[in-house]
Amino acid sequence: KGNGMMGNIYSMGLALQALEATRKFYAPRKWDCAQAFSVVYAHDYQQPMAIAQVLPALVGRSYLDVAGLDCAATKDMSPDRQLPLSPMLGTHGIARAPPIQVHYSISNTLQGTHFHYSISVTVQSGSTLLQVMNVAAEENPQTFSFQTEQTSWGPYVTSIHGLAASMDDRTYWKFLSADDALDEGVGTYKPHDGEHIQAVFSTY
Repeated sequence: KGNGMMGNIYSMGLALQALEATRKFYAPRKWDCAQAFSVVYAHDYQQPMAIAQVLPALVGRSYLDVAGLDCAATKDMSPDRQLPLSPMLGTHGIARAPPIQVHYSISNTLQGTHFHYSISVTVQSGSTLLQVMNVAAEENPQTFSFQTEQTSWGPYVTSIHGLAASMDDRTYWKFLSADDALDEGVGTYKPHDGEHIQAVFSTY
């Protein structure tokens, strides 16, 4: 993409590793690593799998370098286990975030009985999309109930309104904001006040 994103924020780690490991094969120009790394620096990674894939690239390595590591030379270089406390944490707790309103809709024009439903829910600022979906399901379980399965990348939405994604049919639930696919999953994406999130039953 024009802003330096390669695929989405989940694919950035492996993409950076691959480009760094094969940079000498690129011609006639070098890839713009500064622009790509600016995307990584600006993102607050939460998923352990995404962190594990982007860290090697941040130190100029790739998983290919594992074969040549000299573990004996680095055995005395273990990092300090004491991490500093976040400046946001105080002895009196964290101030309650202000409420925001998020518009959430689900739609299916792909198979079975077509539907489109919308709801506006109020959540605390900083809430994830998964929390928005939970509130919508609590307020109207008949319409907005959903199911997830846990993956190494976080929760994956498998079903909404009783309509399940299927690998056989190559269907899935696609999440959009302003008609653009979200760069993060429901467990980490944090909608802003007034944002409209769409869950659209799609095919790939």
